Amino acid sequence: MTTDLKTTCLHDLHVGLGALMSPFGGFDMPIQYSGIEQEHMAVRHKCGVFDVSHMGEVVVTGNDAQRFVNHIFTNDVTAMPDGKILYGMMLNPEGGVVDDLLVYKRADNDYLLVINASNIDKDVQWIERHAENFDVDIDNQSDRWGELAVQGPDAEKTMSDILGIDAADLSFYTFKTIGDMIVSRTGYTGEDGFEIYASADVIRDYWNRLIDAGVQPCGLGCRDTLRFETGLPLYGDELADDITPLEAGLGIFVKLDKPEFIGREALISQKAEGPARKIVGIEVEGQAIPRHGYEVLDADGNTIGSVTTGYHSISLDRNIAMALIAADHAALGTRLQVKVRRKVFPATVIKKRFYTPNYKK
Repeated sequence: MTTDLKTTCLHDLHVGLGALMSPFGGFDMPIQYSGIEQEHMAVRHKCGVFDVSHMGEVVVTGNDAQRFVNHIFTNDVTAMPDGKILYGMMLNPEGGVVDDLLVYKRADNDYLLVINASNIDKDVQWIERHAENFDVDIDNQSDRWGELAVQGPDAEKTMSDILGIDAADLSFYTFKTIGDMIVSRTGYTGEDGFEIYASADVIRDYWNRLIDAGVQPCGLGCRDTLRFETGLPLYGDELADDITPLEAGLGIFVKLDKPEFIGREALISQKAEGPARKIVGIEVEGQAIPRHGYEVLDADGNTIGSVTTGYHSISLDRNIAMALIAADHAALGTRLQVKVRRKVFPATVIKKRFYTPNYKK
């Protein structure tokens, strides 16, 4: 392991379980334990637990906290009740995505922002720079929290058994504070899912309880295959500084009727003109597996974009991908081609939600 990689509070436990470790977002993280396919199917049909302690947590408090969060966030926090969570993005002035994140409202003028591990330093600098004219305190607490994600159809029962709470009380995209611990219900797999945020000692204790109870430990490998099958974006693939939410098909999380937020004007213009590019789903014929960066061609062989994420779907047994392509080729049923190494394979535009999610509403 490279010495400059960070580790989570569960690192030694992953190694002890024989996990395959690899760098991700500046951390040495478990990619798989028993195998990506087995872990993937455990989450689809039973329950799995992920170490996501690499994620970042930034707390925004102060008299202007609500106004400030609304200024840097595409969704609208003004009507949020305490205990509610919203998904959205922080944008640059050109409308590109600085990061996608979850906003937890803990109380009036007290918000927890959960950000991506690979963007923690960049995001904190961005947030602090834009907070200068607001009466707010920005507290980067990323090193103080560990986080577990418990995902799958059996997640509710598992959480109730392990935590000794009635997990059914939590509805989708809400959370509750239990002592110094936060328990939420969001998920990033297309299945019902919960998150536990707590100190290192508490996270280690609950991880061990879950493993002892027979819950499948899962690595980031199947986290990617699971989120991909349900069309969920990953920063660095479907979202980036030069990809807007409208291009990514995430306009539902952008409230252009808000008076202002960073990037609003750029998105208003883009919406009026229509995005020139769009993220679409594609299915590739034959044995070719599309991978990130592979060229996407139109029927005449002209390059019109590239694959953002691609796999042989474990749940569906099909070769599928998400790709960022020219918008005039994005209609469902459009015939395309994907260049895999030196060969070109036929492909068709399909819905990018390849697998029907099973969230608890």
